[in-house]
Amino acid sequence: MTLLKRCSAFFMAALLLSALGCAATSTRESTGEYLDDAAITTRVKTAIFNEPTLKVLQINVETYKNVVQLSGFVNTGAEMNKAVEIARGVKGVASVKNDLRLK
Repeated sequence: MTLLKRCSAFFMAALLLSALGCAATSTRESTGEYLDDAAITTRVKTAIFNEPTLKVLQINVETYKNVVQLSGFVNTGAEMNKAVEIARGVKGVASVKNDLRLK
């Protein structure tokens, strides 16, 4: 019985440590948050691509903890505002950081 208890305790400790390894910290996302952010990034990129006035522009999208960061280059301020507006309208986006630059 002692061996069974030791093996069970070891297994539970290993399980607990592996679960803690997936937890989020202030500087690191959990696995679930990472997947959510990847989905948000994909939805924002798709929405920007589907906007006819923004198709040929160089806009990069990154997401961290539901905050979308837009970077790259646009031709006009109106295009910049449109890209930010589209990103804000995507489900799951908490806020948008605009690092877009005019050409």
